[in-house]
Amino acid sequence: MLKEIHLSLSLVLVFACGVLYQLTLRSQCFFACLPPFSFPQELEGLLRSGRSIVFIETSQRVEPPSLVSCAVESAAKIYPEHPIIFFMKGLSDSVQLTSNTSYPAFSLLSAINNVFLVPLDMERLFKDTPLFSWYTKVNGSTEKHWLHVSSDAARLAIIWKYGGIYMDTDIISIQPIPEENFLAAQGSRYSSNGVFGFVPHHPFLWACMENFVEHYDSSIWGNQGPQLLTRMLRVWCHLKDFHGLGDLKCLNISFLHPQRFYPIPYPQWKRYYQVWDKEPSFNESYALHLWNYMNKEGRTVVRGSKTLVENLYQKHCPKTYRVLIQGAEGTVSKKPGAGSR
Repeated sequence: MLKEIHLSLSLVLVFACGVLYQLTLRSQCFFACLPPFSFPQELEGLLRSGRSIVFIETSQRVEPPSLVSCAVESAAKIYPEHPIIFFMKGLSDSVQLTSNTSYPAFSLLSAINNVFLVPLDMERLFKDTPLFSWYTKVNGSTEKHWLHVSSDAARLAIIWKYGGIYMDTDIISIQPIPEENFLAAQGSRYSSNGVFGFVPHHPFLWACMENFVEHYDSSIWGNQGPQLLTRMLRVWCHLKDFHGLGDLKCLNISFLHPQRFYPIPYPQWKRYYQVWDKEPSFNESYALHLWNYMNKEGRTVVRGSKTLVENLYQKHCPKTYRVLIQGAEGTVSKKPGAGSR
């Protein structure tokens, strides 16, 4: 009898915690209403499903620019049954954000049912990985490319721990990626780290984290990013040139053709902001990397410009286009079941 009462109380407690969590999700007072943030079990469960699409923001910015909003929205649109997890360094238990016009992009993304905006706790993330010793010793304030280097590290740890697909915040999704363990070729025999996917605890990513620490040199641009994945891929595989549009296979890793994510190579990145006589179909692509790091001029989407990027926004992230580009009146209403705040 006592055992049954104990079990009943346990079930009631679990139910109460679930109700409280759902109320928290729908609350407008964000994390300021909560005690110091602890990773919700529900979010941990979503991540451990291995089906998440992951984005990362390592700056303190909490209001995403339109391209970031488009990247997240397009992923949510293409993967409606997958959790879209956006880790943001700027979020903490002291942050208070509400669904109003002061943060239109944040409000827009918060209203999408399968999008979860969560704090990025790097120390917690790197624990139990080869990156922990590096992170506890490095001084980020003296690192030349710290925002990028810390992002390079975080994406490896997240996908190794939980599995899923990582994407940069300047990637517009256009159709589902059919591969489970993959790297994206930026060019022949050269890997990007802007998008990749693996099952949890894949040994390739563990080896990448070890190499990250052993050969750490943040003064070299990309040394911990695309160059890291490229040199590790060369250790694991005998890379060959692509023939036609076929992808390459090495052990249980797919090395996807540059057309899958980079049909417009980085020297031609401005073509996204130009008007095309005939718009490309991108039938062979899963997503488009817009090379925002190259965009030092700060080019943006201009309403009515008929540029390729405007057309992509209209088709693949219509809410972002309507709210942030067209400037539709009113605020975005928060739907029940919206992501973690």
